[in-house]
Amino acid sequence: MLIEIVLPLILIVIMFSLGLELGPRDFAEVALRPKAFALGAFNQMLVVPLAAFVLAMLFSLPPELAVGLMILAASPGGVLSNSATRLAGGNVALSISLTAVISLAATLTLPLVVAFAVGYFRGAEAPALDVTGLGLTVFVLTAAPVGLGVLVRRYFPRFVAKSSAAIARFSMWLFLVTIVAAVIANWQAFADNIGSLWPVLIALNATLLAVGCLTASLARLPARDMTAIAIETGTQNGALGIAVGLAVAATSTGLPDTTLPSVIYSITAWILTMPFVLWRRSRSSSLPATAPDGVA
Repeated sequence: MLIEIVLPLILIVIMFSLGLELGPRDFAEVALRPKAFALGAFNQMLVVPLAAFVLAMLFSLPPELAVGLMILAASPGGVLSNSATRLAGGNVALSISLTAVISLAATLTLPLVVAFAVGYFRGAEAPALDVTGLGLTVFVLTAAPVGLGVLVRRYFPRFVAKSSAAIARFSMWLFLVTIVAAVIANWQAFADNIGSLWPVLIALNATLLAVGCLTASLARLPARDMTAIAIETGTQNGALGIAVGLAVAATSTGLPDTTLPSVIYSITAWILTMPFVLWRRSRSSSLPATAPDGVA
């Protein structure tokens, strides 16, 4: 029940809380900061899956775990990336607009990445994959609740002003508690695979945070935009990765291997992301309020 019912419901609440934060200013970021938005979108939609593919090959992951890693890489950032950007002193509006737009695009891009991964890593043993059905699943879990949250914000602003932050915090803590419970309930699968997965997940996180900083620096973006892009590039939606991993595995017994990278990532992501957030926060507080573009 935890992984088949509770986790998807938590993901829906998480994405709904993201929609509650979306206002006209966030959508305007796409037009107001086209270079920053385009760079963040390019990183998330192309660089992240490519980095995951290279690392899966370098670490010689078994097929199911490699597919699970690609599922994680194709999952856009979530509320965690927005909260981390806020804590780090980054451009929160840019972070939220990236998360929202890429989450909508994932309805199309995620099934395509998964189809490629299943075909490449499993080869002749690859099962038939319902790409349309998977896209519909992603839509129900991400785009639909985000859209509902936007509508609630539009028509019930007082409710949103009082409760949106609490809903976001509650959903994230509930997700972490559920992850811990799922790991305990499926401890053997977790213990058998963490040794091979944690190095590649740490490497993925570190690589993508560095890529986010490097690409933003080369584009001469302001420090706040650099922080947002780095966190959005380096932080994936583990809850969505788990839900898609379940759909791909189509099993009702425990945590399938296709979910394990997302499960373990939901724990290991904090190892590098939080020190990075604290570093960027210290840098943000040491810069003048009108820091010029390109200052990191």
